[in-house]
Amino acid sequence: MSEPETIWIIGASDGIGAALAREWAQRGARLVLSARSQDRLEDLAAELGPKHIPLALDVSDRASINAAATKMSQITPIDRVVHLAALYDPGKIAELDPDTAAQIVTTNLTGSFHVAQVAPPLLRVGGQLALCGSVAGYIGLPQGQIYSATKAGVINLAESLRAELSDRVDVRLINPGFVDTRLTQRNTFEMPAIMTPEAAASAIIDGLNTQRFEVHFPKRLTWGLKLLSALPYWAALPLTKRLTQ
Repeated sequence: MSEPETIWIIGASDGIGAALAREWAQRGARLVLSARSQDRLEDLAAELGPKHIPLALDVSDRASINAAATKMSQITPIDRVVHLAALYDPGKIAELDPDTAAQIVTTNLTGSFHVAQVAPPLLRVGGQLALCGSVAGYIGLPQGQIYSATKAGVINLAESLRAELSDRVDVRLINPGFVDTRLTQRNTFEMPAIMTPEAAASAIIDGLNTQRFEVHFPKRLTWGLKLLSALPYWAALPLTKRLTQ
């Protein structure tokens, strides 16, 4: 029988991350649970059992990430690092507060960059690093605003990492569709094919256990957006404009 995996989940305090922690714990993994809220992490770790470790950090703060990495270096071997932490603020670009936009960029994109630098040395050879983009990063959509732009950047970052680290790290990309979380509950529009966090967690784990670079779901939404993003601009842009009407 193989040894249980040790998995570091960043963005574990609620939503998809918490559901992912519960599912992996049920499958026997040993988890390190990270997010900004120490209280939420401690509550989740207590729920899951004594072998799971809460480790608070802020992905937008490199010093915080470095401090967490120092602690993680004492926990070996690490089989997977899954980075899900993100901020979201729906609305049109012209309506977004500039300070909020900067914070979203720092958390979503620069935070992913921090994890991309810090995580690989902590992983066993052949270990897995998964970054979370979004189907919102496939193409610019109305009310996607700066969030979509950051997720497009994360997709690009993961693609670059896949090429650069292919000799020792299994880099993966997670692109969820709409998931019913505290963040998406702020949307005022109808969200097609919306999933529960538990269904999303199962889809992520199943996808990461395959050989595919990208884990995307639900397929009835993602394949349509992939097709839209593959169209030339003269065909795609009129279609996206219709979504504002």
